[in-house]
Amino acid sequence: MRSVIPDYLTEALGDVVSDTSGEPAGYIPELAAADPERLGAAFATVQGEVYGAGDIDTEFTIQSISKPFAYALALADRGFDPVLAKVGVEPSGEAFNQISLEGDTGRPLNPMINAGAITTHTLVGSDDLKPAERVERVIDGLSAFAGRPLRTDEAVCVSEMEHAHRNLAIAHMLRGHDILTEDPRTVVDGYTRQCSVRVTARDLAMMAATLANRGVNPLSGERVVPEPVVRQVLSVMFTCGMYDAAGDWATQVGIPAKSGVAGGLIGALPGQIGIATFSPRLDRHGNSVRGVSLFERFSSDMGLHLMGTPAAARAVVRSHHVVGGGGPDALRVLELQGGIGFAGAERIVREVVDSAPEEVRVAVDLTWVYSIDDVARRMVLEVARRLTLDGHEVYLVDPESLLPDPDPGDGGRVTVVDTVTEALPGPHAAPGDRNRPREYGA
Repeated sequence: MRSVIPDYLTEALGDVVSDTSGEPAGYIPELAAADPERLGAAFATVQGEVYGAGDIDTEFTIQSISKPFAYALALADRGFDPVLAKVGVEPSGEAFNQISLEGDTGRPLNPMINAGAITTHTLVGSDDLKPAERVERVIDGLSAFAGRPLRTDEAVCVSEMEHAHRNLAIAHMLRGHDILTEDPRTVVDGYTRQCSVRVTARDLAMMAATLANRGVNPLSGERVVPEPVVRQVLSVMFTCGMYDAAGDWATQVGIPAKSGVAGGLIGALPGQIGIATFSPRLDRHGNSVRGVSLFERFSSDMGLHLMGTPAAARAVVRSHHVVGGGGPDALRVLELQGGIGFAGAERIVREVVDSAPEEVRVAVDLTWVYSIDDVARRMVLEVARRLTLDGHEVYLVDPESLLPDPDPGDGGRVTVVDTVTEALPGPHAAPGDRNRPREYGA
């Protein structure tokens, strides 16, 4: 059977192809010469599947889409405090090339505008790297996000440097505030090389999927940056990634995103998907006209708005029943399902409190659960601890080891089994060739 996803993407491209508003970036000759009819869109899942339609293998330069990835590399290489000391995280509400600096410190407002991105470039790698070594670290990092070696377009780099007067002015101002400590021209040259890296929409979708996959490239399996870095980057993308159109984007599309003046546009939806589009015609904000339209459609059609996620707690308790007959052999089973976060864990706590189980044996069955976050894990184990203190024998049915080392803490005890029948006494017990139950706690 043919997959429906490429057909959907083809249909979506067909609906925007007639929109010829906007123009390619005119202030850089190499970008101004881009074919304005190019159009493509790609989805990359966190499992590594890539779907696309149109010009998804046409190369163009990454431009400002490099900013969140360079920011991620800087945070991973230097740590949060040194980077935040130089670059803030507040939306500027201004165009990408505005000179937006804090009045008292000279610190750029965020890493998505040029002032912040130029500064961020100098924070990639260790502080003793030479400029050429830093550029190499940036390109290697971008390549790790994409899952393949990337290279710089020298013609675009030269063209941009010949017209980099505004970026040079920004860099000199940053040097005047001691935000930069190196020669401004050298820094701008390195930053320009970063922006001149050649990518495709397929590459960008995989790079976005790496962010969506908590910093692990879905194809290579390589952890490119730590999870806390990803959370920081996606947060800044959501609030600052679309410059002075960030508010409209947040309300209408609701996906952490970043645009580039070569016509690329990415979005990363945590835990789900990386999206990329390519169309060189830009609106007055410097964002791809057709790309914005496509993202609006994707968000609406597929329910991707970050704030539109349905409550996880509604159906987290799959069933609540007793097995093994009555009396001392009875086992109260709380069967859970889905992905469990705080709201789902609260529903579990409430279920146990409201039911006040009389049975000595109580099992929490995770067989139908596919994920459980840290706060939910701690809440479930606290339920196990309190049930133990109330005189119950607590079993955790966890065939996929969703809760490694599930020690419930002071006074608690839990026995981990692979099936509910293993928690039953006597003749109801599972055959002897099953994995041996594991006990944790007191």
